[in-house]
Amino acid sequence: MTEAAWSREEFEAKLREKGAVYHIYHPVNRWLNDGHATREQLQIWTANRWHYQISIPIKDAAILSNCPDRAWRRRWITRILDHDGHGDDPGGIEAWTQLGHAVGLSREDLESERMLLPGVRFAVDAYVNFARREPWQEAVTASLTELFASDIHKERLANWPQFYPWLGAEGMLYFHNRVSQARRDVAEALALTLDHYDTRALQLRALDILQFKLDVLWQMNDAMAQAFHLEVH
Repeated sequence: MTEAAWSREEFEAKLREKGAVYHIYHPVNRWLNDGHATREQLQIWTANRWHYQISIPIKDAAILSNCPDRAWRRRWITRILDHDGHGDDPGGIEAWTQLGHAVGLSREDLESERMLLPGVRFAVDAYVNFARREPWQEAVTASLTELFASDIHKERLANWPQFYPWLGAEGMLYFHNRVSQARRDVAEALALTLDHYDTRALQLRALDILQFKLDVLWQMNDAMAQAFHLEVH
C-alpha cells in the first residue's frame, strides 16, 4: 500500500532537518569561523568559492530556460540580477571581488581561476549540470540549502570582523547583502517545493535532491580541507 503524503508542515520539517548536515558544520567552515584561518587559507577559500558565485547565475539561467511559466520566470530572474548586478547595483559577484581584494587577491587572480581546485570545479559543475538537465522544479528544490544560509552568513558577520579585522566593511559586504536576499529567495523556493511534491514518493525525491545539493557544498569544503591541510572526519 502506498504511503500517504506528509502534510505540508511535516514535509517542511523533514526538509529543515537536513540542516543538520549543512556545510556550516564542516571542519573548513569551523576553522574559518573560529578565527584560525591564515590569510593564505582565506585566499584559497575565496578563490574557490568564486567558481560557485559565478556559476549561480548560470544555474539560475538554466532554470529559466527550462521553465514555461512566465510568472515564475519574472520572479526567479531576480536571482540572476542579484548576482550579476543591474542598474546602479553592481551585484553579488562584484561584492565577492571586493572580498577577494580584502584577502589580497586581484580581479585577475579570481577571474583566471588559477587557484581553483579540481574537486571544487567538479562539485559546482555537477550542480549547474543538474539544473540544466532536470525539471526546473527539481532545480528550484536544489536551491533550498538557502533554508540554512542565513545562519552561516550571520556567523561570519559576527565572527570575522573580530578575527580578521583587515577584511574591512567592503570585504564583508557580500554576506550583509545575502542575509536579506536569502530569506526572500527561500520563501519562493520553499513554497513551490511544498506545492509541487504532493505524494510521498515525490517528497522523498525532494529530500534526495536537497541532499545532493548539501553534498555539493560539503564536497567543495572537502577539497579545500586538503588544501588547508585539515583532517576531515
